[in-house]
Amino acid sequence: MQAKAMDGTDRARALEIFTAVVDLGSFSAAGRQFDLTPSAVSRTVDRIETRLGVRLLLRSTRTLTLTAEGRAYLQAARRILADLNDAEQQIADQGAPRGRLRVNAAQSHGRLCIVPLLGEFVRLYPHILVDIALSDTLTDVAGGEADVAIRFGPLADSGLMARKLGETGRVIVASPDYLAHAGTPRAPEDLHHHNCLNFNFRRAEPIWPFRRDGEDFALSVKGTIEANSGETLGELAAQGVGIARVGRFSVINEIENGRLVPLLEDYNPGDVEHIHAVFVGGANIPARVRVFVDFLVDKLR
Repeated sequence: MQAKAMDGTDRARALEIFTAVVDLGSFSAAGRQFDLTPSAVSRTVDRIETRLGVRLLLRSTRTLTLTAEGRAYLQAARRILADLNDAEQQIADQGAPRGRLRVNAAQSHGRLCIVPLLGEFVRLYPHILVDIALSDTLTDVAGGEADVAIRFGPLADSGLMARKLGETGRVIVASPDYLAHAGTPRAPEDLHHHNCLNFNFRRAEPIWPFRRDGEDFALSVKGTIEANSGETLGELAAQGVGIARVGRFSVINEIENGRLVPLLEDYNPGDVEHIHAVFVGGANIPARVRVFVDFLVDKLR
């Protein structure tokens, strides 16, 4: 008599029962796992063998032994169940993305531009736990140190995916108080007589780029303080310590409220830094990563 054909649900259940029998070593143990009698588990294995026309398990009073066909079937069963679980997780994530999302951003940009958006993001996706680290040290995304990192400037060749979030220009600024007592530079060369605050990144000397009559040139400047943060340099400039050249995003609020004044804009070379979100790509990007990057693109562009 021909065995009744199993539907998709029956087959998936049968695969689970068969792998449990092998893993646990008996019909009784597998039955306890699925709340079935040992005879019900045995009938499930019998139906698989009848449908395939081969023996998968050799039974004795004390042991169960896989045949060669059984070993091949077990390997296929594990692969199918894993693929099924992955597919279900992906669909579930699309409905409600969840899990820990590790984000790395530079200190200034993170505090000024990323952190203010997180409240809205977690209201939209309450099942995602955002774990954000603000650091000017590059994080190894490919090595698993972060799920998403915000990067400035040219991107190194790698296997990572990148989405452009925007770009930021540079601006030279000083406070009204500083300009009142030190004077306002009218040409780039006037900066030789001013206290120019600089980044402390490794370089031969502090150089600020300019453009005059369509020609680019660079000017060496000197000052009394160096820092690794544009936000820090901007705050020092706002306090009247000196003149700084920083990313416009880091001082836009101070410019708007009058604490800082843009200088030498006619000589601004228009150089910009591109801002990207980088993350591990591929066919199975976690939904929490995908929705976060989409959110940043929408908000920051």
